[in-house]
Amino acid sequence: MTLLERMFSARRKKKHGFVLALGGGGGRGLAHLGVLEVLDEHHLKPDAIIGCSIGSLFGAMYAINPDARQVTERAMDIMAHESFSRLSLPDMDGRADEESGWLDRLASAAKQTMMLTRAATDRAIGDTDALIDIAYSFCGGESFSDAKIPLYTTAVEFPRGDCHLFSADSHVKLPCAIAASMAIPGIFDPVSVGGKKYVDGGVASDLPVIEAQMIARSDQLVVGVNVGSRPGSDIEPGNVYGMLDWTTQVKSYHLRKTNRQHADVMIEPLVGFTQWNDFSNPEQEIDRGRQAAYEKMPELIEKLAA
Repeated sequence: MTLLERMFSARRKKKHGFVLALGGGGGRGLAHLGVLEVLDEHHLKPDAIIGCSIGSLFGAMYAINPDARQVTERAMDIMAHESFSRLSLPDMDGRADEESGWLDRLASAAKQTMMLTRAATDRAIGDTDALIDIAYSFCGGESFSDAKIPLYTTAVEFPRGDCHLFSADSHVKLPCAIAASMAIPGIFDPVSVGGKKYVDGGVASDLPVIEAQMIARSDQLVVGVNVGSRPGSDIEPGNVYGMLDWTTQVKSYHLRKTNRQHADVMIEPLVGFTQWNDFSNPEQEIDRGRQAAYEKMPELIEKLAA
């Protein structure tokens, strides 16, 4: 029997399923789509999905329509639409390259001045209403009950700081729950859901594998997808925004480093050099997700058959 035949044989004999935990990471989260495509190719459907931040968005899309190719096509179409640009995700560092022309450097300086002014007078610098609209446009559903696969999203209650799970039992609007899970503090205002306010789930758990363990039955695996990054060693922040972003990256890196140990299988696409606000190369990020998932398929199939 060939290796491929043994793998298919093992899959037919699987004893249990798995809960899929999709982490946060902004533009790096496009790799989730590639992972979902590979799972589909191997006829492996999660029994439940839990998503944090961008993972909640793509997780919801797939939970509502469990066809990864169609989900990817829909995501690509939406990102190509001008409404997606309304999010205006800022560059936290905001520096122009040293080789940039004088006009680029002037524009960069003006942008930083505007952001600093807003930071001193407002609580957020992004369009939160646009965030909710985008969540609705992507997932195409109004309720958790629209999901064909049980769906959970994480968010952090503001200002208490408690980590919260939204699900069908929460009886809240799905787009608002997704927007809350993606509402990065300082970039977006806290999102009102069910009479309370919430911010990005990544503040407490950027890789929700511990939460997935809470959801999973004893006979189910937890499969995590880590699309986080860590600060590069060759670039130092150029302003206060850059320093705050660096601090968040370090905190998130160490949280994921601890949380990943709670997953039975960990898929980690090589997306660490992509900035969180960069959605300019979706095909590249999706392909990185595919590659990482292909590498982990033998391990996942073996554990599902154990």
